[in-house]
This record gives sequence, C-alpha cells and structure tokens, in this order.
Amino acid sequence: MAQSVSRPSRANCGACHFYGGGGDGVKHGDLDSSLIKPNKKLDVHMGLDGQNFACVRCHSTTLHNIAGRVYTTPASRHRKTLIENDLASKITCESCHSSSPHKTNSKANDHTDKVACQTCHIPCFARINPTKTFWDWSAAGKKINGKPYSEKGPFGKKSFTTKKGRFKWKKNVKPVYFWYNGSMEHITVKDTIDPSQTVPLNRALGDEKDPNSRIFPFKVHMAIQPYDKVNKNMVIPHLFPKNKNDKDAYWKGYDWGKAIEYGQKYAGLEFSGEYDFVTTSYIFPISHMVAPKDNGVACKECHTPQKSRLQNISGVYMPGKDVFNMLNKLGWFGVFAALIGVLLHGIGRFFVKNRKEYVKNA
Repeated sequence: MAQSVSRPSRANCGACHFYGGGGDGVKHGDLDSSLIKPNKKLDVHMGLDGQNFACVRCHSTTLHNIAGRVYTTPASRHRKTLIENDLASKITCESCHSSSPHKTNSKANDHTDKVACQTCHIPCFARINPTKTFWDWSAAGKKINGKPYSEKGPFGKKSFTTKKGRFKWKKNVKPVYFWYNGSMEHITVKDTIDPSQTVPLNRALGDEKDPNSRIFPFKVHMAIQPYDKVNKNMVIPHLFPKNKNDKDAYWKGYDWGKAIEYGQKYAGLEFSGEYDFVTTSYIFPISHMVAPKDNGVACKECHTPQKSRLQNISGVYMPGKDVFNMLNKLGWFGVFAALIGVLLHGIGRFFVKNRKEYVKNA
C-alpha cells in the first residue's frame, strides 16, 4: 500500500462522491461516473480534451484537510484570488478567474456581486447519466408471491425496489436557484415539523442583503419519508439487519413500526408508537459540469417575465423579469419628454433659421 501512494485521481474521489446515497448519481446530480473520463463539453475543467483537472486541482489539501464549500470554512467568505495570495484556497471560481472574469466593460462582470459563476455556466446537470430526483419510502415493502422484487424505468434505472420504494430519475435537469452564502441549515430529529406541508430538511443560508451571498444553483431532491405522527418530528428507522434473526430491521421484517421503534431507542430518542409519511425536500449545491462558455445560460432565460430561471428569487429588481409600474411610467415619461424636447428644439431651430433669412433679405 505504501508503495502505491500517489495523488488521488477522479476515480479515487468518485468511488464515494459519485456513488453516494446508494448508487451512481443518486445524490448530487453534478457528480457521477461520467466525470471519470469526461470531455470538455461536459466539464471544461475536468475534460480530457480540456484542462484535464483532477479533483485536488481545486479541492486543495493541507494536512489531509480537504477544502470544500459548505463545511468548516465556507469558501464564499474568502473570495481571494491566487493573484492576491498564491497560498489562497483554490475552491472558489474567483480563486483563478477573479471577480471580473469577463472582458473589460462586459456587462457580465456587473453580475458577479450577486450571481454565482455556476448560475450562468452550468445550464443543467446530469447531462450524461441521470440523477435521482424523487424517492418514495412509503411505497416500500410490496412483494410478489411473498418475495422482494424490482422494476426498471427510464434510462435503465430501477424505478421500484421492495427495500427502498419508488424512484424518479431525470437527465438534463435545470437547477433551482436560492440566495446562498456558503452555509446550510439542517433540521434534526428533535425539531418539530409541520406535516401539512413539504418539510425542508435543509436550506441555503443567505439573502440579498448579505454581501457574501450569491444567487446559486441547486438540485432539489424530493422524498416521502416516515415521521412520528404524535411528536411531529422526523425519525431514524433501523434498516440494515445485524444478523439473519434481526427482524426489527426494516429490510428483514418490513415493519416500519418496529424499525422506527428500534432506531429511535438506539439513538436515545422518543417514539410515540404512531408513524405516518411526509413529503420532504433536500437541496444540493451544483458546482460541477461547467459547460463551455458558448453553452452558458442565455440572458433571456433569466430576464424574462415568463418562465424565468430565477422566478423564485426575490429582493432584487431584475430587468425583464420584474415589473415596477412606477419605474415603467417614469421611464415612458422620460421617453415622451425627450421626444417633445427634440420636437420643440427642431421647431425652434426652423423658425430661428427662417427669421434670420428674412432679416438678411430685408
């Protein structure tokens, strides 16, 4: 083992990060096995015919601490470039491209204080392999002739298994956008939830007033999961059987009540004995699968009153998407005032010229 130590490859990192959550592309959407040997059309940084970066080219490491976006030190709090400090972390786009990455006087440079680079340069994710977008645990447990079974759906992926329930997969997924300062807030199994609506298991922190926040792209993963119906909190079911006699494990006895009771007790948590299922959401930041500049998001996809990519973004006035009637009225007033001014000036010049001609002839 010691003789085989070397810099980690994309396959090394991807052995966990591409297959997290139980399979290829299940979790992240922008991280799957297509990135082991991608072309630059899929990712301009990692493409074999592009920059051919390994993961550690951006995720720099000091004493085995690997730089990331959302953990101990959120990257967005340190928007330094390698020009300013050649020892700076290489985890942000600004590290290499600075906060003015486009040509001088380019309008795109005016966006970088509010819009993350990923928002324009990752038009969609899961462009080669599909990603799981929905997981219904309440459908689990169904058998045929007393035996577990599975079904295949689009893209050759399983759409149902007795152990895990029903799934949905998608390709070429457009991100959903939120204000994001590099940190996340998560609910815990001790937090009270409202089962009458979708429960956000995590949310992006930041808003339009936060100088560290940017409009950022995310994958939204929807699910239907068990919760304590009386205490109104999420639960920890016992899934994996410890041995062949462990019938409390859901994947052995297929009894949610026993699995939840065992899991809650093991974690030192209460369980009322009553459970039901609730719709949940979980978001994943999108930073990989950066498209070539010619394939970025077009201006009109955001600056439009209908079906704008940034439809759910509030707090800032976005030309083309937002309508501010008073501003529009002032704008048209300015247009008509300018037009009237030009006409009056032209008429004035006409009469002054004719008067001079009359005086001269006289």
